[in-house]
Amino acid sequence: MRNARTIPSPVKSEGGTRAARSARPFVHVLADSSDKLSGICAALEPQFAVAGERLDAEAKLSQVPSAIVVRAELRDVDTIAAIKRRSARLIKATKRIFLVEHLSHICISQAYALGATLVLPGLTHKARLLAALADPAGPTSDSPAGSAEPDNAVETAATAIASMFTTVTVGQPLDVDGTREAGRRIADRITEHGLSEWLTTVRRHHEGTYQHCLLVTGVAIDFGLSLGVRRADLERLYSAAMFHDIGKARIPLAILDKPGRLDAAERAMIETHPTAGYDFLKDHENISPEILDAVRHHHEYLDGSGYPDALAGESINDIVRILTISDIFAALIEHRHYKPTMPRSDAYDILCGMTGKLEKALVKAFKEVALSR
Repeated sequence: MRNARTIPSPVKSEGGTRAARSARPFVHVLADSSDKLSGICAALEPQFAVAGERLDAEAKLSQVPSAIVVRAELRDVDTIAAIKRRSARLIKATKRIFLVEHLSHICISQAYALGATLVLPGLTHKARLLAALADPAGPTSDSPAGSAEPDNAVETAATAIASMFTTVTVGQPLDVDGTREAGRRIADRITEHGLSEWLTTVRRHHEGTYQHCLLVTGVAIDFGLSLGVRRADLERLYSAAMFHDIGKARIPLAILDKPGRLDAAERAMIETHPTAGYDFLKDHENISPEILDAVRHHHEYLDGSGYPDALAGESINDIVRILTISDIFAALIEHRHYKPTMPRSDAYDILCGMTGKLEKALVKAFKEVALSR
């Protein structure tokens, strides 16, 4: 066992007083080596009040930070166990940024399962980490640290999605009931608090494919509620939304998370994900034909210009039509660190402009969901 070491925040600050230091947001850093720990602390100290702790040391954090940064090797079982021992405090931080050593689907899924709200490469550029910590999508810097309680619906759903991606990657059986239960919690949350609150919470806590799946599920649920669908149909809808992008676990991360425009080969690779998801799910019990159809066909358009099967018109069922609108809208309004969030009104205008591709009556019915709910 390596010698335990804790790196406290420096007492001096711009004003030279503890009061001035305490006015800055408090970030707690956890790492599996002294070099990683000191490097991250040094990078953050000019802008944040920082305390650091080695993962092989006894957990000593008492104050709830506004953010926690973890840099560790997530393929090490002892490291994972050390993070889990701190989970009760970890989950109270509004931002939980994991810097993983190996940026693979497995490590990313592991990080989210451990409570990450954002995953970045371990050797990420300092500016990107600082930008993530200062991101306006999170709570304002003058919010009391720890004032936001952990969100069980968001965390349960994010963990379920992380588990889905892990099972696809390693070829294990999928926890269908657990995923369906996560969808039910989202439905209960949106029924009680509304869509806008869900969108704000998800965009504050998650990024990338996980954020997208959570947003799509929330939008699809609210759309279904606004349409007055039966409870059984709502369950099929949120299950389809939770599963719809599971095939992306087969897509290389360099393509999946590319910030710029995809080239033709990369686009072709992305377009394999509906079929990959369908192929993975089709042999699982308790997944209905309607859900499988939605997973495979959520990128189909009424004019036959979609993929993978170029379906058209009446060949596209109602759940798919609802899910496709929800998927496009969520993709337009999701938050990414490299681009501003599109206003919901602009996203709805884009849907309205997709004449012939989406069902006109459904797009019209979606207006209240897009703009008011």
